[in-house]
Amino acid sequence: MRALARLLLLCALLGIGAAMAAPPPAVATAPIQLGGAVTSGEMSSALRIFLVLTALSLIPAALICMTSFVRIVVVLSMLRHALGLSETPPNMVLISLALFLTLFSMSPILERVNTEAVQPFLEGKGVTLEQAAGRGKAPIKEFMVRQTREPDLMLMVELSGARAPTSIEDIGMVQLVPAFMMSELRAAFQIGFVIYLPFLLIDIVVASVLMALGMMMVPPATIAIPLKILLFVLIDGWNIVVRALMGTFH
Repeated sequence: MRALARLLLLCALLGIGAAMAAPPPAVATAPIQLGGAVTSGEMSSALRIFLVLTALSLIPAALICMTSFVRIVVVLSMLRHALGLSETPPNMVLISLALFLTLFSMSPILERVNTEAVQPFLEGKGVTLEQAAGRGKAPIKEFMVRQTREPDLMLMVELSGARAPTSIEDIGMVQLVPAFMMSELRAAFQIGFVIYLPFLLIDIVVASVLMALGMMMVPPATIAIPLKILLFVLIDGWNIVVRALMGTFH
């Protein structure tokens, strides 16, 4: 739970830092009379609070788009379909498992963020909100760059019309986030394909045996699903899938 709290605090720092760094709109510079005198400073503070709340609402999107959550939840979902179970495990269970596996895989990054950004800001060691947001963004950006394929990144750079980056600092988050998500989806589909193969083989064997026995009216899934569940349990499938999935992050 401490890791989850740190991740939420980091996202809040990133969002608040962007909101604090953004200049207030021109409307805020003029006093507004609404039943009483309202100074421009009060109006600016109200708009800043509104921007902060807007930034905080983007935390779920940041958790999905900038961490390993995408790859994990897609693989777990494909595993469920490979077993032939449409609603078991339930979505809540898969998402909860994916969330905690995400925290586990991101724990080294979260420790760096906590050491370099969160703790200095909370302890008041001369680190402003903008500086804390910048320090916290650096480890996450390095993680995303390591997991992003170069063709995906170059595609987004080309589509955005920006110049080709020469270093990590030159890569903008606007290009990096979609490229990272495309790379994560590609990796998830590759893992899902490997997971599908043994279960597909069981489906083919069961369908062939039923047809050879003349039991064409029996749905193959009726026999195949229990066999696939039994095989998955006997080989300790959850252990294998989680171990292999965590090993894909480098």
